[in-house]
Amino acid sequence: MTNFTSLELAQPILRAIKDEGYSTPTPIQGKSIPPMLEGRDLLGVAQTGTGKTAAFALPIINNLAKNGGKLRKFQPRALILAPTRELAGQISDSIRSYSRHMHISSAVVFGGVSIRPQIQTLSRGVHVLVATPGRLLDLMNQGYVNLDSIEVFVLDEADRMLDMGFIPDVKKITAKLPKHRQTALFSATMPQSIQGLADSLLNNPTRVEVAPAATTAEKVEQSVLFVAKDKKRDLLGDLMKNDDIGRVLIFTRTKHGANRVSRHLHESGINADAIHGNKSQNARQKALKGFKTGKLRALVATDIAARGIDVEGVTHVINFDLPNEPESYVHRIGRTARAGATGVAISFCDHEERAYLNDIEKTIRQAVPVFEEHPYHLAEIANDVNAKKPKRQQRRRPNQGNGQRRRKPKHNNRNRRKAA
Repeated sequence: MTNFTSLELAQPILRAIKDEGYSTPTPIQGKSIPPMLEGRDLLGVAQTGTGKTAAFALPIINNLAKNGGKLRKFQPRALILAPTRELAGQISDSIRSYSRHMHISSAVVFGGVSIRPQIQTLSRGVHVLVATPGRLLDLMNQGYVNLDSIEVFVLDEADRMLDMGFIPDVKKITAKLPKHRQTALFSATMPQSIQGLADSLLNNPTRVEVAPAATTAEKVEQSVLFVAKDKKRDLLGDLMKNDDIGRVLIFTRTKHGANRVSRHLHESGINADAIHGNKSQNARQKALKGFKTGKLRALVATDIAARGIDVEGVTHVINFDLPNEPESYVHRIGRTARAGATGVAISFCDHEERAYLNDIEKTIRQAVPVFEEHPYHLAEIANDVNAKKPKRQQRRRPNQGNGQRRRKPKHNNRNRRKAA
């Protein structure tokens, strides 16, 4: 399968895909679209950034248009559940883009904003409803969403739903769905609990897996920098002088930490903002828009954004704090090197994070290269980490062994610029 025209998609959809500049489906799209067009259930295992939104959005739009049918007040015909507001919003944007040449209506509902406009939209009837679990349950309990007419149900980022504690809400929602429906479940990883959920929801599904669970994007250049905790902000400021770091996502472990890092960057003359759960929805959307348009060079985020942000041209991901869940590392660095591009992931590691680094390397089944040539390198962390690794995993220091100096990664300090 070499292009979208070989798929049995309606011409208006092919026009919309061409408008977006796409011609060749990604592996998850090429493998998922045909069985979904046939009405089969699907279990998709794919890491972030593989194009899975189009993998389910395109056949949903195609089949709804093909089947016809009258819209009913408060009764959508397709339901897509997403774990975060950002992801729900981006799925909704994709639905609108792909259906721009068709008479397909859609709506997105999530918390943090007024419920009244969402109710007004649903009262007019929509084909496709994209929702987060909490707000959808609110609308259902108030009688503003009825799931009796659902023909296709998609559960996206199922493992993230588990991480965020949404599985009980998901089960309440799925209990209201018609028994005869098409269902697709997508997840970056497939722990036993998610496999059990899939078994309860799917009927003889086609399984599509385009990358092993918990692997990192192949085109991401990874490195770890050992640094004292109280020197992390100084190190970040030093790195940000590098012109190669164009559009960067910076991850912290806490909301207050995100605010502090954002404020530090702003005071250093770098356009930055923070996005996390304590921010209002309007503030989060404003920050995300500024990052997408290039007004902001840096967006500082907690893991709420690890899967919900899909922004083209992110050159770097910086883990200011290493995550305590190794799977989160995979999702974080997947924000760069998207749609075939390359990217760089830089991780800071202090004394307290040594165990996190070990867990990450076990999960991704590879050692993260250590970059020592920065002014805040803390050798004792490197020595402690290396002492716990098998000898074959210990990396030679520069100028050791064959006498050749290891090439610096892309985040070196060439082409520095002074902060404004």
